[in-house]
Amino acid sequence: MTQSPDDPVNPWRERERAFLIGAPLAIVPALAFLPAITFLIIFPRIAHGRVIGMLVVPACALIGCFGLWKLAIGAVQKPWGLFNVLSFGALLVLLVIAGYTGVFLAIMTLKL
Repeated sequence: MTQSPDDPVNPWRERERAFLIGAPLAIVPALAFLPAITFLIIFPRIAHGRVIGMLVVPACALIGCFGLWKLAIGAVQKPWGLFNVLSFGALLVLLVIAGYTGVFLAIMTLKL
């Protein structure tokens, strides 16, 4: 049985998918970015750490951009509902992660 495009359940499913796909794809790379920069590029702790870091950091950026795009799509779709609020909350968490990442990178730059 197929659903019609005018079915009110479809926008909810689209928002649910946007949140459930976008939140992990945005937050996990954002959390991995600072350790990747610190322990692979600035102060390499393993052999060939800089080469691995040069592969990991752009991958984190690409994956994070896709997740951020999905979250933004899920946050602004109308009519407003629970998944809009959850997507907006995930965007705020991402903003906090970006803030402390910038602060720590600035501190590390000053100590070099």
